[in-house]
Amino acid sequence: LSGLDPAQPYFQGTPIEVRLDKSDADFVDVIHTDSAPTIPNLGFGITPAIGHIDFYPNGGEQMPGCGKNPISQIVDLDGIWEGTRDFVACNHLRSYKYYSDSIVYPDGFLGYTCASYDLFQSGNCFPCPEGGCPNMGHYADKFKDKFKNDFVKLYLNTGEARDFPLWRYKITVTLSGKSKVRGYVNVALYGSDGNTKQYQVTTGTLKPDNTYTAYIDAEVNVGEVTKVKFLWNNNWINPTFPKLGAATITVKVGE
Repeated sequence: LSGLDPAQPYFQGTPIEVRLDKSDADFVDVIHTDSAPTIPNLGFGITPAIGHIDFYPNGGEQMPGCGKNPISQIVDLDGIWEGTRDFVACNHLRSYKYYSDSIVYPDGFLGYTCASYDLFQSGNCFPCPEGGCPNMGHYADKFKDKFKNDFVKLYLNTGEARDFPLWRYKITVTLSGKSKVRGYVNVALYGSDGNTKQYQVTTGTLKPDNTYTAYIDAEVNVGEVTKVKFLWNNNWINPTFPKLGAATITVKVGE
């Protein structure tokens, strides 16, 4: 059984006979996309973990792309009817959109076991454990019987619009050069299955020999990494023409 943002009003806190529960099937996976409190946030989805595995994409409360202004949301790519529904219950309806995307991307929507979304965001629960990470959605049942704990909470990030899956990478850059400057460092990944756009690794003071780390959620699974593009900029014209390079760049794949 796959629960697509099971309802919160009239169901949260009720006995298991009334609402969805892991006892309802051999394997129950749940996607939480609108679990903010009903009052005052109008959250329609249930908050607690209630399945064998529970996915909380983007933290489970506010979905990217749902904060668009009403006009752009109603005049939606999928038509005015779909856009109007999204305006009324965008977070709640993301659950079935993620699920339908998951059918097309068997390698996408990896859920990382973590104590909280904040810890996931800061990279504490990266990479996947030895047994791998469950895929949110259609292929979650590959992990049936793999979790023996009472409840398993899994976190991941998604895109703002279709196609929704993102692939998580840890990028570590050690700088080379002669003097420190202020600016930013961007990195793009190139691989056997595609390339990413540029992602910012750090901004502020850039110091040679220092190491900077970022976790990026890329819009493409690049496959085997073949090349890394490194770009830095100090945002203004410096008469001393400072030079910075990358002594090393390490890329770690979420899987």
